[in-house]
Amino acid sequence: MPDRYIERILKARVYDVAVETPLEAAHALSRRLDNRVLLKREDLQPIFSFKLRGAYNKIVQLPEELRRRGVIAASAGNHAQGVALSAQRLGISAIIVMPLTTPDIKVAAVRAYGAEALLYGDTYDEAYQRAQELTEQRGLTFIHPYDDPDVIAGQGTIAMELMRYYTGDLHAIFVPVGGGGLIAGIGAYIKYLRPEIRIIGVEPDDAPSLHRALEAGERVRLDQVGIFADGVAVRQTGEEPFRIARECVDEVVLVTTDEICAAIKDIFDDTRSIVEPAGALGVAGLKKYVERDGLRGETLIAINSGANINFDRLRNVAERAELGEHREALLAVTIPERPGSFLRLCELIGERSITEFNYRYADSREAQVFAGIQLRGGDAERDAICAALRRDGYSVVDMSGNEMAKEHVRYMVGGHAPTLADELLYRFQFPERPGALLRFLSSIGGRWNISLFHYRSHGSAYGRVLVGMQVPSDQRAPFQSFLDELGYSYWEEGGNPAYLMFLGCR
Repeated sequence: MPDRYIERILKARVYDVAVETPLEAAHALSRRLDNRVLLKREDLQPIFSFKLRGAYNKIVQLPEELRRRGVIAASAGNHAQGVALSAQRLGISAIIVMPLTTPDIKVAAVRAYGAEALLYGDTYDEAYQRAQELTEQRGLTFIHPYDDPDVIAGQGTIAMELMRYYTGDLHAIFVPVGGGGLIAGIGAYIKYLRPEIRIIGVEPDDAPSLHRALEAGERVRLDQVGIFADGVAVRQTGEEPFRIARECVDEVVLVTTDEICAAIKDIFDDTRSIVEPAGALGVAGLKKYVERDGLRGETLIAINSGANINFDRLRNVAERAELGEHREALLAVTIPERPGSFLRLCELIGERSITEFNYRYADSREAQVFAGIQLRGGDAERDAICAALRRDGYSVVDMSGNEMAKEHVRYMVGGHAPTLADELLYRFQFPERPGALLRFLSSIGGRWNISLFHYRSHGSAYGRVLVGMQVPSDQRAPFQSFLDELGYSYWEEGGNPAYLMFLGCR
């Protein structure tokens, strides 16, 4: 039962390295949502993440003989730094196996704490397997990032602080979920003391490992997960966290990439701090929950779990925050190719601010415009704009939720190829590291002509590319074999309206 964790949490040794982080009011967000919103600032820990708590609590309780042999972990992010700093404070050796895709800033942080950073493989799973091999070969102790009682108890000290800081009525606590260690520790403690408080997990909608597990009644392994919120990109919830979650978690809310970006902006507006995508999940889920249930006048807490974000990712976050807050619409409008039609379109949009406007002549009959429009009235205003345009005879497609349009097409609008034959369009996702793009192109080789290509770096562990290739009908079977052997995640996009309107063959 989860109540056996209460003593573990009360006795957890975390404050040799961790700090008691504040519980701060988010005044602007509270006014907007008409609820009292409080933020637990785990982004203020020495490694800018809660992960330090669990890592230290596990390592400090190891028998002296095991500590002398050293510890090992597999991680591309916050857990790596937590283990490295804990080992440094305890004067023991540590090896952190990190994927080759790990950003340099995180590798440097691990090495700055005196740990050995061993780069291996393109994914966490490959790094994990290598760490397991080294554990056996060298007699090291593996420090799991979430599926360990001592790690869970360390994370549970966050709940202990919450209950000490805030004793009034509390409706719900919103907790980011990856492997489940954080929500297991918080849930076990809160439900023992205050069972009426709702414990709500928050996951990206493209990495719903706990959500799917609770639906199925057993742990499930996802075929693939999105990597925008890389701190929670876990394919399967931990065994022990899931056991606790089944008893202590009331529900899991799923949020989109745009909603995560909007939450990062909300936190910045209230605190002038920038959290990482995984660190903003709590606020994103809180906002979605309030909107869904029409909640008013309640006290809500969100866990800001971390702030290890690469600076070059901020551009992508800023671009998508407005969409996530429903303050921008992306519309594709077909206009007749005649004098005055462009002006008429602008008149119908009215005095609203235009965030972008892309247009290219296509033929003598019609043309497509890709427009970003700033909104003040959210989805209702967007729908009203679309309705007004349609009443005036314009064909309109709302691209605000179209992933390919947001990631690629908006940066390359206006490229119809009327005479191009046999074009197939695919989106690919591949591990990002120096030379990765060259290796990707080399894998395609000279078998098929590349007719369209768009790549854009987002400062994350994975690169995303949009590729058009001319593949004659008699080559479709070998082409499918090529896709299967390539080993990258891919999506066929030939029927995507953003492609048909702006880039496809005519």
